[in-house]
Amino acid sequence: MSQSSFEHFCIFHILDGLRDGLSHFSQPSRAAVIYAVNPDSPPRICDPQDLLRGHEPKLRDYYLYSSKWRGALVAGNELRLIENEADDPTLSGTITLAARSRTMHYQRWFTEEHPDMCSVGPTKRWLEYAIGLVSQNFATQDVQNLDTAGFVLQHCATHAVRDFIVDERSRMGWLDTRVRIYPFLDAVLGISGTQEEGELPRGRVVVVEPDQLDEVRFVCRFPDMEQPMLSDTKHVRKLLQAVEDSGRVLVADGKRVLGIAIGPMPGAYLIAQFSAARGFLWLKDQLVCTFFDGGFHSSNLRANLVQLEEQLLETDMTMEDQHTLMQALSLMVNRVRDRKHGCTLVIDTGEKLLTMSGQHFERPLDLKESSELKLACSLAKLDGALHVGRDLKLHGFGCLMDGRSVPGENRARGARFNSALRFTAEHDQIIVVVVSSDRPVSIIKNGVELTALCRFGQIHGLSRPPLLAEWIMS
Repeated sequence: MSQSSFEHFCIFHILDGLRDGLSHFSQPSRAAVIYAVNPDSPPRICDPQDLLRGHEPKLRDYYLYSSKWRGALVAGNELRLIENEADDPTLSGTITLAARSRTMHYQRWFTEEHPDMCSVGPTKRWLEYAIGLVSQNFATQDVQNLDTAGFVLQHCATHAVRDFIVDERSRMGWLDTRVRIYPFLDAVLGISGTQEEGELPRGRVVVVEPDQLDEVRFVCRFPDMEQPMLSDTKHVRKLLQAVEDSGRVLVADGKRVLGIAIGPMPGAYLIAQFSAARGFLWLKDQLVCTFFDGGFHSSNLRANLVQLEEQLLETDMTMEDQHTLMQALSLMVNRVRDRKHGCTLVIDTGEKLLTMSGQHFERPLDLKESSELKLACSLAKLDGALHVGRDLKLHGFGCLMDGRSVPGENRARGARFNSALRFTAEHDQIIVVVVSSDRPVSIIKNGVELTALCRFGQIHGLSRPPLLAEWIMS
């Protein structure tokens, strides 16, 4: 196989595996790479799903009008990561990582930074795996390894989370550690799926460095011979019942559960917070990722209301009122999602309030008042929509939405969704937020769902990636 053929096969398999893996860890994701095989090679780009479209001016200035990115030659088998922000083209909405090696002089990988990510750290470690596989495969030039390279990148969630935790703990000064991360992560997934009397786990397990245990405020400790192993998921699940809905936590040293404690924890401790069907993994006060459905994910499980914020920015409301309204709506949406019941919010941005059929008040509820905002959250349980005005008040609940049939209706989405499409198609000043009982959130205006997921086309076998200069000119 010629060098150019191997080049495009290698890039295709690794990029496709990276894209697929990140799409399961996060929302549907795209990936792209800019690379130069040799120190004097012109840069090439592989961006089959147009992730970098719109960034041409920055890419032109960085790669074509300057040669600083080429850097120095790399000797031996070293893989030199480039993590200095000064050496980053800083494209908004993307996560990026670059490296140099002897076999691939320069490569920079890109993927999407989703607004609901807990942390970009695990995703950066994923990009590092892609960088390493490109360098290794260019060193061996063995085409039989390429399928395996792509497959490896599809299943890296646990490894990416583990490597990020190790790197962060090292940065905090915990280079010499006795805590093994992989067994802890395996135990977390095992416990999260273990039921006790039909209920999924709630409560927290904290892993503390063994040398720091003297600083833990134990309520009770278990004898050495009776400390359950973290890997005994059924036993740990039973113990979690003792710390549900309380300030108490189970304390472990990474291998065994030592007892029950309360209060602040020392060192670079880890927390697995179980909340029934989902959970959160923390490194001290930093949220690393979430876990549900038997795997780790980047989503913070909070509703993504970016499109709603953009729509409010287009109104003539003051910035202060926009901010206050967004805070109230975010609280209501997330409260409804946590309680797992659906609701519909009708946000009326017009100067003249729309008349809606439903239950009204003698005096509208002021959403700036904490007690009245909590009442509004409770009223969301009732059938019908909540009618919220631009005056930051709730004017009605149990409201009905009607309208004529419009294109884009989807019978699979239910009555709330399709009623919102019809209603907003006939009222320009209305934005509707539909929260489904299974947690998805839809934002609808003018009969169009603004939060509809973009279905990226499947990547097929690629020809040799084009020169960056040609791609920019095209």
